[in-house]
Amino acid sequence: MATILSPDVSIRLVPPAALSPLVVPERLLLGPGPSNADPRVIAAMNHQPIGHLDAAYLAMMDEVQDLLRYTWQTANSLTYAVAGTGSAAMEATIANAVEPGDRVLVAVKGYFGYRLVDMAQRYGADVVTIQRPWGEAFTLDELTAALEQYRPAVLAIVHAETSTGVRQPLEGVGAACAAHDCLLLVDTVTSLGGVPILLDEWQVDLAYSCSQKGLSCAPGISPFTMSSRAVAKLDRRRQPVANWYLDAALLRKYWGPERVYHHTAPVNLTYALREALRLLAAEGLEARWQRHQQTAAYFWDGLKDLGLTCHVEESLRLPTLTTVRVPDGVDAKAVSRRLMADYNIEVGGGLGELGGKVWRIGLMGYNSQTENVDTLLNALGTVLHQKN
Repeated sequence: MATILSPDVSIRLVPPAALSPLVVPERLLLGPGPSNADPRVIAAMNHQPIGHLDAAYLAMMDEVQDLLRYTWQTANSLTYAVAGTGSAAMEATIANAVEPGDRVLVAVKGYFGYRLVDMAQRYGADVVTIQRPWGEAFTLDELTAALEQYRPAVLAIVHAETSTGVRQPLEGVGAACAAHDCLLLVDTVTSLGGVPILLDEWQVDLAYSCSQKGLSCAPGISPFTMSSRAVAKLDRRRQPVANWYLDAALLRKYWGPERVYHHTAPVNLTYALREALRLLAAEGLEARWQRHQQTAAYFWDGLKDLGLTCHVEESLRLPTLTTVRVPDGVDAKAVSRRLMADYNIEVGGGLGELGGKVWRIGLMGYNSQTENVDTLLNALGTVLHQKN
């Protein structure tokens, strides 16, 4: 038998100590994401992979596209799942819609508005912002006035601001953008699958989301869509999209009828996303939205019984994610640690300006159940009583 290593080559590093098989702790994930995946989604993911150009897989890609169109309520041809987390889909919208020198107006009302600013600047945009306090939303008049003042090529806004729990009304915004020859780019990361979204009716041109929140799937594969107006701008580009991996002009050849190889797709995550979207369609969009609203209202009532208040007024409050104000004298992080250590419940802390001031409680997708609300409220009440 031939010798693999020459006599003067030796292995100097030793392997780590023997490890036991993987054990993952059981958690109730009631933070801003991920949420617990539906067991049927996990089961779907646990099949052997097949090739990313296999005819069965290509048919599955078509199914995912159709299901995403239903979930977003759009007929956009260019609708697919980005092989990456929600931040990759966020960057895909910026990369494909923005050319160097384009003016991009970002309506900032929380942490993820600033992330859009950062990304747009990295792609050479002339970025301008308008601001609202963290916990409030923009009015249509404010957005229309900003479009008139700045004349941007793109208006970027977060529909469901994960850092604050605010739902941004979008009715009329797309029409205002179209009247000003501007594309409307919308973050639906914490709203897709749990909050009413009507992309075509609202005239949204670019949108993105993630898999691990309202869709109750594993993270790592993320919905993305472009309207015909956005595709026309893509086709008029003077230079190719700077990010090769996220270039929609290339990816539409893989997701479209040409089926031109682009990258090795995350096959098992596609299984999972297809199942998550199938379950959503089986439940029905309106029933799904109603379930989230009813579960959230039940939670908000329970918070009142504990003497706790919400950061956002009810008319703008997300049913998928609630920011709960931390009472005076209470250590927010200590409470979160106790919930995890004693009850295996994960909740989120505040980001940015709201750090230490709120807990972020997610009731998304599979986790949007009154039983989970009761479990959390009982645990939270006990921990807060012990703290006092």
